[in-house]
Amino acid sequence: MTRAEMKSLVVILFVRLTLTLFTACSTEGYKPVIIVHGLFDGPKQFEILKRFITKSHPGTIVSVIDLYNHLFSLEPLWKQVEGFKNAVYPIMQSATDGIHLICFSQGGLVCRGLIATLDNHNVHSLILLSSPLAGQYGDTAYLKLFPKLLKSEIYRFCYTRWGQRVSICNYWNDPHQRERYLKTGSFLAQLNGETAHQNSTRWRENVLRIKTLILIGGPDDGVITPWQSSLFGFYDKNENIVGMKDMDWYIKDVFGLKTLHSRGDLKEYIYSGVLHTKWHANYTVYNESIDEWLT
Repeated sequence: MTRAEMKSLVVILFVRLTLTLFTACSTEGYKPVIIVHGLFDGPKQFEILKRFITKSHPGTIVSVIDLYNHLFSLEPLWKQVEGFKNAVYPIMQSATDGIHLICFSQGGLVCRGLIATLDNHNVHSLILLSSPLAGQYGDTAYLKLFPKLLKSEIYRFCYTRWGQRVSICNYWNDPHQRERYLKTGSFLAQLNGETAHQNSTRWRENVLRIKTLILIGGPDDGVITPWQSSLFGFYDKNENIVGMKDMDWYIKDVFGLKTLHSRGDLKEYIYSGVLHTKWHANYTVYNESIDEWLT
């Protein structure tokens, strides 16, 4: 090898080493991102969101959990929580700096259940994308599950032992059937501290381990009803909207939401003109309300 060839080889090796170090430095600090889908969804629906993330944060490991897809998303939510927990926990264990969770629609409730019950979670950003956080009550396309019932009658099925075996009934919150909701609701009513249970203190502590809670929703969603449920608001008994800060469990800080807010660790984003199935493919939503929380 001539002197000139040796010099060229050294330059090439130096450039390659520099690029390697640059890539390592540029991706360092990007925590793994886990995506949990919603009702009737599966991993395929989140390919665009995955591309958004890997483009703006090169090298980020993005996992769309392939579990309880499509019709299997109707399984009871506590069952789903356990299944997703088994899939997510190994990723948490291998991520010493923590992870980020992006949870869409019904998946937001699964993620809330996961975080509440997982004592040693390391979730930094919990991003709840158009999720029925305070419940669901409305005439939407999803009512095709109950073809012979109006929204005012669904409680007759949902608030039974059999109804609670269907995921949507776990968060069906009829404001005119409050007592029945509290009596039979073993999922959402517990998560929101509306019914007493022995784990409430521990669950609250686990929620407060989140670094940032991001809530995203909007008035043209078309599925989450009322749409303010995605921001922890809901109907009163007269179907008037009660905002998050006026909800009883917020005022009493039952599960830590008020504390997160007072810490400055709760962020709210509202977008008009976004349909329910388009949230995770909307670049404006990603760029303005998700991207910065994935570092």
